[in-house]
Amino acid sequence: MEIWQKSLKQSLTGAAELAERFGIDPAPLQGVIERYPMRITPHYLGLIEKVGDPIWRQCVPDPAELDENEMADDPLNEENLAPSPAIVHRYPDRVLLLASGSCAVYCRFCTRKRKVGCAAMNLSFGEVMAGIDYIAATPQIKDVILSGGDPLLLPDILLKEILERLRRIPHVEILRIGSRVPVTLPERITEGLCALLRRFSPFYLNTHFNHPRELTPEAAEACGRLADAGVVLGNQTVLLRGVNDDPATMEALLRGLLRLRVRPYYLHHMDLARGTGHFRTRIETGIALLEALRGSLSGMAIPHYVIDTPGGRGKIPIVPAYLEELGDSALLRTPGGERIAFPNAL
Repeated sequence: MEIWQKSLKQSLTGAAELAERFGIDPAPLQGVIERYPMRITPHYLGLIEKVGDPIWRQCVPDPAELDENEMADDPLNEENLAPSPAIVHRYPDRVLLLASGSCAVYCRFCTRKRKVGCAAMNLSFGEVMAGIDYIAATPQIKDVILSGGDPLLLPDILLKEILERLRRIPHVEILRIGSRVPVTLPERITEGLCALLRRFSPFYLNTHFNHPRELTPEAAEACGRLADAGVVLGNQTVLLRGVNDDPATMEALLRGLLRLRVRPYYLHHMDLARGTGHFRTRIETGIALLEALRGSLSGMAIPHYVIDTPGGRGKIPIVPAYLEELGDSALLRTPGGERIAFPNAL
């Protein structure tokens, strides 16, 4: 058993263990865990400084998850966009291949919390192979994103088999993985894994840092190994109330990501998933964050703020209105608030 697998086995999964460690009542948590499982790795648990802090909010069950509301279990309509159990085919040229049903840490804001870590997500290896057969039979697919769950919880031998089969498909040009293990289980990023991923260049990995306290030395080392192996690193952050919804926190996160050789890619507005409403912000909050960052941060550090529209209609970028009028002259507003006329006539 590898070190990362031993760490995973030592993860905290029960309300009693959590309550004993932090001196809280386990009863309010137990009902949440019965519906939405909990797993917190030793590394991520060690980042919690106090009850209710930004790390706690991301990984510890909250009774608010059981609040009844009008949000959907499957807000992105993935179940109806699944021609095969392991495939989500939402865009013409790219698909998600759901290669794993579990994660190192079960994030409380997860869009797929209805199934990740539950029996509903226990895909067989045969179903994953059937998903690859679907990709091979669909020539318009150029881009495959391994998702789940977290694909990097697969042992190297299974991950190798999946990637080799995908790379043999002539029309597949891009391979990507979405993984939070650089944040939650950085010891998983071994030299052996990096040597494996190096074989499939060009290869892209989008990870998921949400708060600057997650930018630990261990995470930096994991990202460094991946970058040195030629893996192109991006980051997808979710805008979370009480975690990263203020300019100072977001700026520290984005600056820190660039230091780790990770390019900020998306800032996701919260999906309308049942059990996550206590994390939602207003859209104006995200726009105000971008306006606060524009001009004070390099453009390389500023992600695309997007809403993944309900029903699986795709992502829509949300941007501040810097273009105020357009005719033979454009009236532009600078990040500092100054209005400038820019000629537009030929």
